[in-house]
Amino acid sequence: MAESSNFTSKRRPRAVGLLGGGVIGGGWAARFVLNGVDVRLYGPSTGAVKRVQEMLANARRAYGRLTEVPLPTEGTLTVAESVKDAVHDVELVQESAPETLELKQQLLAAASRAAAPETLICSSTSKLRPSLLQAEMDHPERLLVAHPFHPVHLLPLVELCAGQCTAPEMLLRAAEMYRSVGMHPLTVRKEVDGFIANRLQEAVWREALWLVHDDVATVQEVDEAVRYSFGLRRPILGPIETYRMAVPKVSGRRAMEVLGASLKSRVSKLTEVPELTDALLDKLAEQLDAQAGNMTVSDFERKRDDCLVAVLQALRDQGCGAGKTLVRWEHELRDRAQRL
Repeated sequence: MAESSNFTSKRRPRAVGLLGGGVIGGGWAARFVLNGVDVRLYGPSTGAVKRVQEMLANARRAYGRLTEVPLPTEGTLTVAESVKDAVHDVELVQESAPETLELKQQLLAAASRAAAPETLICSSTSKLRPSLLQAEMDHPERLLVAHPFHPVHLLPLVELCAGQCTAPEMLLRAAEMYRSVGMHPLTVRKEVDGFIANRLQEAVWREALWLVHDDVATVQEVDEAVRYSFGLRRPILGPIETYRMAVPKVSGRRAMEVLGASLKSRVSKLTEVPELTDALLDKLAEQLDAQAGNMTVSDFERKRDDCLVAVLQALRDQGCGAGKTLVRWEHELRDRAQRL
């Protein structure tokens, strides 16, 4: 196991303060608690604590299937009564409030006043630029975006984006912390709305809505078109590499020249968005309900987690994509257990 020391992170946080107990905040709670990190949760919305506890139970079940490497002793989950209480004596604050600029600015400003000056503060925002979030903060240099993906306890990507005031070393600190709990930090080179993955995801989402709007396909048919085709390639090849491999026996430059010519004849709606009229919303709702059948939300979440676990394990066995992140996390878990 000598080689496993290459995977060891020295910056796993001892304690984290979470602001927000929704789907993303609950996912963060599960990710941190199951990696042995104490969590202070400030979730003022009704039912937040119960929902987080349910998500933690689901994540515990998924981790039991994901890896045979022993997990560390779980961290504690403590409910905080205020922002001040949540950020006291923690190394990282993770804000996951609804996507409202003013609300996030207020929470982050309160956190910056109450937390120790060296505490790293990150926002889970999926679209807001970090420079906007820094506007009301004390010590804005320690704020950056750390955008995860649902379900946070299984999907490893976290996009890191600095604002105009962010100190460069904060990005390095954040990357080490998230890597230590089994994530794949990806630094966004320029401050941009929506960052990277959501801009790609939104393009597919827009086109999917147009196909249903124009009665070209039903919701189920659109979903099946992705699940049974390029969706299977995505864990292995990204969108650009996928197209490059379509012309495998020439240089990358020549492949892009050949494939780029096809873009001159537009087959998609590009940036146009269909209006969500009552008629379109009714159509979407009816077809979504039909596709769901008798599955409850809990049934769906367990099925989703089981399928993601299977995909991650297959990628681990092949040493590909997110599977490499799983391997690194398992090395970290083994090293941590040996040091105890």
